[in-house]
Amino acid sequence: MTMNFDQFINKNLLVLTPAYPNGTGTYIGNSFVKNQVNELKRYFKEVIVISPVPFSFEQYPKDKLCDNYSYDNVRVYYPRSFYVPIRYFRKILIDNRLQVIESLIKKENISFDIIHAHFTWPSGYIGVKLKYKYNVPVIITLHANSARFYQEVNMNYPPLIYAWKNADALIRVNQKDVPVLKKFNENTLSIPNGFPSKFKPLDQKECRESLGLPQNVNILFTLGWLIERKGFNYLIEAMDIILKERKDVFCFIGGSGKLKDKLQSQINDLKLERYVKLIGFIPDEVLPLWMGACDIFVLPSLSEGNPTVMFEALGSGRPFVGTDVGGVSEILISEDYGLLFEPRNSTDLANKIQVALETEWNHQKIYEYAQQFTWDNVAKNICYVYAKSGTGM
Repeated sequence: MTMNFDQFINKNLLVLTPAYPNGTGTYIGNSFVKNQVNELKRYFKEVIVISPVPFSFEQYPKDKLCDNYSYDNVRVYYPRSFYVPIRYFRKILIDNRLQVIESLIKKENISFDIIHAHFTWPSGYIGVKLKYKYNVPVIITLHANSARFYQEVNMNYPPLIYAWKNADALIRVNQKDVPVLKKFNENTLSIPNGFPSKFKPLDQKECRESLGLPQNVNILFTLGWLIERKGFNYLIEAMDIILKERKDVFCFIGGSGKLKDKLQSQINDLKLERYVKLIGFIPDEVLPLWMGACDIFVLPSLSEGNPTVMFEALGSGRPFVGTDVGGVSEILISEDYGLLFEPRNSTDLANKIQVALETEWNHQKIYEYAQQFTWDNVAKNICYVYAKSGTGM
């Protein structure tokens, strides 16, 4: 794709997203959106990010962490809102997120030439409403994992259909779902997620020294929310299988979530405490070290769209062993870059890990392949969509 990026230099981009990392790094929700914005901002006069935050009446602390901030030519707003769904009846009792965004735009005198909404609900729906009020085009990126995506498609929910049909373009993070979305909007295309340039091959010995990890062992690393969908229980089962044959493999599981205690109990019951570690939240600046320290990155997810950690691992020159879900197989097109295994199959996972441990990987080749997925290249493809979506630029 060739285009003149100077056409955006005097334009403003409005980004709508249900979550966005805060200025202190204590909240990292949807960090992939910020990584994308950090490349898109190079092409625009200003980028305005609006991430409405529902007041937390229970344990969810997001509204206590997120304060408005600015950096470079980016302004980030977290307007407080009320959102009270009645999940059992699939109805919404209160939802004023559209109203608070409109009020913020008016109060701050925010001007914008194009809207990029992340996720259909609520951002895509709100974006289409703003499209007609302000006469600007709106692009919606659908990040949802495959299970959630097909749930949205099959629920026949009018606000979702309204958003899909009235967007100027839809971007899906994998190719396999594009035909489904084209039934709602012919201007649908696939652009995968990406990774920032800080991920690159690092010296493994130095990374392990920095993290206090042993040198003469095989290290598996994985990262994600500790939730059912990520399938970490199957990785723990696979480690139990592997350790019956060899004792030189260690597995580190990064991330936090509601299944922490359950996963730790599984580790304890299998007596794997020495070999499988739940290491909790990993700061953004430390993650490249973990990628550099591991021999293999493993992701046992039951459902994905196109996981950003896959691109970060490949960008670090590390082989990826993952489930054949979502768009993973669209990226892992060769066993030169990693191996696929069947979801929920711990034996298959254990076998693939064993094969991967015995494989002589060409880390430079993996890194070079991954360069097409840098956020820089992804941002250029997104700008191409902006230019082709009735922006008048």
